[in-house]
Amino acid sequence: MVQCKEIRNRTEILIKELLHVWESSVKATHCFLSEKEIERIKRYVPQALRTIPHLLIAEEGGTPVAFAGIDGQKLEMLFVSAEKRGQGIGKKLLRFAVENNAVSELTVNEQNPQAIGFYQHMGFQTHKRSETDEQGDPYPILYMKRT
Repeated sequence: MVQCKEIRNRTEILIKELLHVWESSVKATHCFLSEKEIERIKRYVPQALRTIPHLLIAEEGGTPVAFAGIDGQKLEMLFVSAEKRGQGIGKKLLRFAVENNAVSELTVNEQNPQAIGFYQHMGFQTHKRSETDEQGDPYPILYMKRT
């Protein structure tokens, strides 16, 4: 059974487990990124996991299978391991984030239509678009708010 919780103690072991979840998820969903780009971005993920104000995880049998990062009321990241996609874990984790952290906005890569559909299904609507991501790379971003 999947359990969601907020993590305060971010051990190096947990960071490594979450990095594995991140990489698995990105390789399954971010087909617009090359292997080289994934490796470049991967270097920044551990620091993001250490510093995001609220880190939520979904675990199964004590093993993390998904995570979400929240800053204020904004969902900054949500990743579900490739082998656990389509099982309702992302939905459960996002509901947990909305209920416990009042998440009401997020950004998503425009080139990730499955994620866009998921967020729309969960009540988020696009209100703004940017040609580049937060790092200035040429990956269009959609800004979504919960309706």
